[in-house]
Amino acid sequence: MLDALQTIRGIFRSLRIYYGNRRHGPAMDRLYRQFVKPGDLVFDIGSHVGDRVAAFRRLDARVVAVEPQPALVKTLRLFYGRDANVAIEATAIGRQAGEIELSLNIDNPTVSTASKDFIAAAADAPGWQGQNWGKRVRVPLTTIDALMARHGVPVFMKIDVEGFEAEALAGMTKPVAALSFEFTTIQRDVARACIERCVALGYKSFNAILGESQKFVHTDWQDAGALARWLDALPAEANSGDVYARL
Repeated sequence: MLDALQTIRGIFRSLRIYYGNRRHGPAMDRLYRQFVKPGDLVFDIGSHVGDRVAAFRRLDARVVAVEPQPALVKTLRLFYGRDANVAIEATAIGRQAGEIELSLNIDNPTVSTASKDFIAAAADAPGWQGQNWGKRVRVPLTTIDALMARHGVPVFMKIDVEGFEAEALAGMTKPVAALSFEFTTIQRDVARACIERCVALGYKSFNAILGESQKFVHTDWQDAGALARWLDALPAEANSGDVYARL
């Protein structure tokens, strides 16, 4: 009973953060309009409570929403289950298909993760105090390639999987026109691995957004080396953001 109440409280916390700011939605629409046109297919990997799904649907895109947390899958189905242009995949994403253990942060489900290294990096890190991954559940695991085989090749893909981004990209062999992946300053090595994987897939131009600003840091898109150097120079207080890559 206590777990259920904590889970509900955690979900409402996320709903308040991601849907409660009236400026958040229009800012996302302006950002994603650069990559997505009506009718396009988009993958939202790590959908959480679906605020990005909402943005992509406002742009009239078709969306594959990927989320492994059982309680958040129920939330997504409540919000988008009747939308024929949203397919919900209740699975984690990695380099191979199977199953994986997911560590749940019930009070703050946005940082639930399949990465033990992510949890270790967060321990005692500034800005991460008090986080608790006290519950574990086994969930299905699939690959980006398998998603493409099932749904088609998207024009844009957002990856936000709490330290498991490099593993997700390792299961992708066909590039899409543009993608984004989350980075954190507690795991810059994961971001560097993601950049290297993007280069191997053929991506040449990179940019970044800090936090939930929805604004690019660089006026001009950067090559991989310049973006990596910018990332290395970030102060720890920057905490997190998203790297964008395009072919």
